Amino acid sequence: MKTIIEGLNKNFDNRVRLGIMSALMVNEGVEFNTLKDLLGVTDGNLASHLKGLEKAGIIAVHKQFIGKKPNTSYTLTGDGKKQFSSHINALEKLLKSPDKNVH
Repeated sequence: MKTIIEGLNKNFDNRVRLGIMSALMVNEGVEFNTLKDLLGVTDGNLASHLKGLEKAGIIAVHKQFIGKKPNTSYTLTGDGKKQFSSHINALEKLLKSPDKNVH
């Protein structure tokens, strides 16, 4: 029996990860400090979530120097886009089809 939440992806079950993915879906790439400011999280918290998404093959990391300053930015992988789109579709289905057994 299929459960109503079966299509949801555990990689995106955190608000910070949802924020990261949302920012990356609408931008070509986003720098670390921009994500940190946008989401209002600490360096360590953001780095931890980014590392998890990178390890899962969902995002790609791009490191470079601008002048003498290091700069890190992130983009979605093709698979990451597919996974997040599937997750959003599952959320939409969950919202549109209420369980008739819930009172």
